[in-house]
Amino acid sequence: MKKATLAARANCLTARLSARERERLFESCTAVQLALGDVLCHRGDRLRHVYFPTDSFISLITQNEGEAGLEVGLIGDEGMLGAALVLGVDRSPVHALVQGAGAAWRMSTSAFRGQLAARSGLRSIVDKYLYVVMAQLATSSGCVRFHEIGPRLARWLLMTQDRAHADTFHVTQEFLSHMLGVRRVGITVAASALQNRGVIAYARGEVRILDRKGLEDAACSCYASDSAVYSDLLDSRPKWGS
Repeated sequence: MKKATLAARANCLTARLSARERERLFESCTAVQLALGDVLCHRGDRLRHVYFPTDSFISLITQNEGEAGLEVGLIGDEGMLGAALVLGVDRSPVHALVQGAGAAWRMSTSAFRGQLAARSGLRSIVDKYLYVVMAQLATSSGCVRFHEIGPRLARWLLMTQDRAHADTFHVTQEFLSHMLGVRRVGITVAASALQNRGVIAYARGEVRILDRKGLEDAACSCYASDSAVYSDLLDSRPKWGS
């Protein structure tokens, strides 16, 4: 089976291309394994590659000098890293950190630009996805300002489960405190509340989702908002929360 066919099953954006465009796209791609903690680019770096995750996922982090980072976006098999190239800009506005180890397809920025110029189907999909990313960034900004830690934590766990495609995954309270921009004690209290409701189990860095519907009910409205934007533009059926 051709690698383009295999890859299309694992990344939602590439799966939306025609068979011909998909095959041409993956002629320029290399299969890579992303390791937990890999830094794919720093804010302000020139982008050398774009990535289409398959079973890996990537945190988009904003950082101020001397301050811990704050996660403002998350990319898994529903998207790609490097969509801003469609605007003619090759510098990253965020720090990209591998949060979930696994496979991805990687392509050089020059090859990707060539594909954008030659493939109208790819350009249309990336245009729509870039809007999704912009909407997610805007939602994250409001979420940090207006929503309490508990609902934000529930939203983050749902987003991570969607991309990990598993009910159990590893994450420490220290990492969560950095990603959500709150003190570690706040994460402890919020996680304990979710455990008491019976929606998650959490011990020694291992999170297990016990009640998906209950976790959705505990999350802030931002999770449903992000899901709706993606669904409206890129899928007739919701990708997230399905």
